[in-house]
Amino acid sequence: MPTAHYHVWLKSTDIRITNFRKSKSMAARKKTIVEKYDVAEHLRTPEEMAAYLDACIAESNGDSAFIAKALGDIARAQGMTKVARDAGVSRESLYRALSGERSPDFATILKVTKALGVQLHVSAA
Repeated sequence: MPTAHYHVWLKSTDIRITNFRKSKSMAARKKTIVEKYDVAEHLRTPEEMAAYLDACIAESNGDSAFIAKALGDIARAQGMTKVARDAGVSRESLYRALSGERSPDFATILKVTKALGVQLHVSAA
């Protein structure tokens, strides 16, 4: 019975899964490509958004750009133009701040969380 080995590449929101089936000849190689997954399309309720942000903060290991990217995902789910207006920043600067490529200042984070309708909480470690 042939065994299957799976290799997964993750880059940004691209996910590619390749299925290698071992057989007498490696010619039986089958590729399966999974379409992009955009988490913003699946964040519908304030509870889902808060749970997503909470999970991202827990998994961030102190990476503020990762947390900013999570806030960006939530902002895209709610509509960047609306969030930028509510936060009092331009849409372009909001995209840059929440791209995940840089760490925005804390004042921006506070404005965005207020505009998103979520709160940051602190607890003892």
